[in-house]
Amino acid sequence: MPGDDYTPGRCGLLLIDTVNEVFDARGKGYPLYRDEFERIGTFGNLRRLLAGVRDRGVPVFFSGMSYSEQEYATWGRLTGIHRAMFDNRLFEAGSWGTEFHPELSPGPGEVALAPHKNIDVFASTDLDAQLRHHGVEFFAVAGMIGSMCVESTARSAMERGYHVTTIPDATASDAGPAAYDAMVARYPLFSHATLPVDEYLRALDAARR
Repeated sequence: MPGDDYTPGRCGLLLIDTVNEVFDARGKGYPLYRDEFERIGTFGNLRRLLAGVRDRGVPVFFSGMSYSEQEYATWGRLTGIHRAMFDNRLFEAGSWGTEFHPELSPGPGEVALAPHKNIDVFASTDLDAQLRHHGVEFFAVAGMIGSMCVESTARSAMERGYHVTTIPDATASDAGPAAYDAMVARYPLFSHATLPVDEYLRALDAARR
């Protein structure tokens, strides 16, 4: 049973890009995901997930993305996703868009990582060090984009020896229902558990009994 794995005091949750640019209707990225957010219930599920882990004393880590004027101007060999962001000036450092959404933002004692620059949060932040200093072995990840940053970070966590949980109803893909279904089908290949929000919270409770 998945709940047998979630040793109390050894669990942690990472939320990726829960920022205004993505989750506020005025954000530049929001129109790209609006329909999927509504279909999946992503925002409400993230709020329930965050409240649930806080109630259970699970540490939460937040990772936002941002780029400076110098980075927009000087980065070379841009990938497709970087070019799309740079051309539209998404995640502009210091802007309202890069602030965490008020309902999905760090609370007292929670960790806001340095901004990530690549789709794998481990690659350009102190995430690994933060998880280890907080004693995290059972790593759960949600946020955006499910088929990019969430997936890449989950794969990297697995390679680093963490127990990985992906939470498919607390994210969305970037290309509609078919892409979402394909993404969810991939998650169990590199995750130790793939659980909807409510099942994940029940698994945490089961491990505490």
